[in-house]
Amino acid sequence: MKTLRGMGLAALVGVWLFGQALAGETTGQDRAEAAGKGLVGSAAPQMIVKTIDGDTIDLGALYGKKAVYLKFWATWCVPCREQMPHFEHTYETAGPDLAVIAVNAGFNDSVEEIRKYRRALGITMPIVLNDGRLGAAFNLRVTPQHIVIGRDGRIQYVGHLADARLDAALAAARQPGIPEATASARAPAAKPAIDLGDRLPAQSVKTLDGKPFVFRMAAMPRPTVLVFLSPWCESYLATTRPAISASCRRTREQVGQLAQDQRVRWIGIASGLWASAEDLRKYRDDYKIGIPLTLDESGALFRAFRVADVPTVLIADAHGKLIRRMVPDDGESLSKAIENL
Repeated sequence: MKTLRGMGLAALVGVWLFGQALAGETTGQDRAEAAGKGLVGSAAPQMIVKTIDGDTIDLGALYGKKAVYLKFWATWCVPCREQMPHFEHTYETAGPDLAVIAVNAGFNDSVEEIRKYRRALGITMPIVLNDGRLGAAFNLRVTPQHIVIGRDGRIQYVGHLADARLDAALAAARQPGIPEATASARAPAAKPAIDLGDRLPAQSVKTLDGKPFVFRMAAMPRPTVLVFLSPWCESYLATTRPAISASCRRTREQVGQLAQDQRVRWIGIASGLWASAEDLRKYRDDYKIGIPLTLDESGALFRAFRVADVPTVLIADAHGKLIRRMVPDDGESLSKAIENL
C-alpha cells in the first residue's frame, strides 16, 4: 500500500482543478448521480468480461452470492489516482461477500499503459478494460464512477467520490437480498461495428444548433469527414497525457484551416465522458470551431465506429464508404489526406 499513499498537495490541487475546469457548476458527483437516476434500483446486467490478465469474470454468476463493486477509472484521471488507496484498501479487506473489480474506462488508454500504472501504484485487484459494453450498460459519464450492486443483483448506488456515502453503500450492499429469485437483466445486444469498407449508417444526429446532420444521404455529392473529439482533451491532458493533448490541438487547428473547404462535409462528434452540451458549446466558442458539432452523450457513435481514442478522424468517400481512419499517432496530416480524396 505504500506506493498508493502520500499523493500530496499536487494531487489534491489536481483533483480540485479537474472538478473546476471540467465541471464548472456541475460536480463529478452531480454527473455521476444524474447518470445513476435510471440505474439505481434496476437489475444489474448479466455480462461476462475478461481481465487484462486473461481471466474470465461472470458478473451474472456473482449476483445473489455477493455484492459487486465496479469502479470505472482511467490512468490519466487525477481523482482516480487520488482515490486508489481507498479502492485498493476496499479490495484487500473485501472478504467473501464483496467482489471488487477495476474497470478501465477504455478512453485514450491501452493495456500497456494500464499495466505500467498497475505496477507503479501497486494495484492487486482484477482489472477489466471496457470495450464499450460495460460503459453503455452502466451509463459511464465520469471518472471515477462507482457502481455498487447489492447481493440481490440490483444496482444500489452510483457515485463519483470516495466518501462516507460510498462506504455506506458498500456496507448496505453486503446485506442479504430478497430470498426469492435473484434480480438480473441481460446486457444490451452489441450492434455490428462500422469499419473501413463499410458505408456510413443511414441515420442522422442533431447538432448543437439543433440542425440534423445526415450521415448517409440518397445522393452523396461530397466526401464526409467525421472528427471524434473531447472538449477537454487539450486542457486537461496537457499534464497527464501531453502527447495526446498536442495531437488534439493539432487536429483542431488543421480542421479550423480546412473547415471552409466546400469539397467535403464535416461533423465533429464529441465524447459524453466528462462533457455536457454546455461544455461543448464553450469549447466551440472558445476555439471558434467552424464545423457542426454533436454530443455523443451515451457513447453510441464512438462504439459504433470503434473509436476509443481522441482525436480520431474517419473519412468516407462521396459514396459514403469509409476509406480512412486517422488516429493520434498517424503520421499523415489531415490536410494531405483531404487533398488525396
